[in-house]
Amino acid sequence: MGDHLVRAEEFEKKAEKKLNRWGIFGSKYEDAADLLEKAANSYKLAKSCFMFNSPAVYTVNVFNVWIVSGDQAGNAYLKLADCHLKSDSKHDAANAYAEAAKCYKKVDTNEAASCLERAVNIFCEIGRLNMAARYYKEIAEYYEADQKIDQAISYFEKAAEFFQNEEVTTSANQCNLKVAQYAAQLEQYEKAIKIYEEIACQSLNNNLLKYGVKGHLLNAGMCHLCKADVVSITNALEKYQDLDPTFTGTRECKFLSDLASAIDEEDIAKFTDIVKEFDSMTPLAWTL
Repeated sequence: MGDHLVRAEEFEKKAEKKLNRWGIFGSKYEDAADLLEKAANSYKLAKSCFMFNSPAVYTVNVFNVWIVSGDQAGNAYLKLADCHLKSDSKHDAANAYAEAAKCYKKVDTNEAASCLERAVNIFCEIGRLNMAARYYKEIAEYYEADQKIDQAISYFEKAAEFFQNEEVTTSANQCNLKVAQYAAQLEQYEKAIKIYEEIACQSLNNNLLKYGVKGHLLNAGMCHLCKADVVSITNALEKYQDLDPTFTGTRECKFLSDLASAIDEEDIAKFTDIVKEFDSMTPLAWTL
């Protein structure tokens, strides 16, 4: 671990010297970039070696050095990105920001997200919208892991829009379903319903996606039920059966219809029995 850390620091110092020297040509940024990439890789190796070779008794020290090495590697990648920008290598700069984000991921989520945001801005500028979409999704997942749901929703929405523009329908749907899931949890039922219904409609004519239609309609129906509006769920069920005639004979359709009746009758015992019976065959943990 020590050798890698020393080597990393030496590479970084050499890079600083390259950058501080006077010169009229841009080669100093290219030379410094090579050294900074080596420094970043050495910091990452130092982090890996320390984690796998240190005795358990030094757990606290291991964690501290692991964080420091990750932070140093991230910082080296940020310097590398700056060199690439100054030598007009935008694609390489974006990749360096993405690598910095990986280093900061378990150290500082906000910094990791900031690095990916910078990568996204460059990818948008050079027309790599698919990469921008991918990294917007990754930012959303960072915030999701940190339970920052509002921010996660915002970035899942951005990712979905970019994926849709690039006609990557499956990835767009994955992001939109995340938005619907969290919207439902935040009791934004109309927003969730709209997403589930739109995805169901889009999936009907797609042989790979049509088998998920009844699940999307079930989730939309569950959101209607959460509003405790029997008229709303009744109208929705009619709409769903018109949309997909095969939905009529499904357990999902019967389940929603039976629940609507139990709510209308204000029969809690009946409602509970219906949920238990359905859940015994199709666990409801995956819904919403």
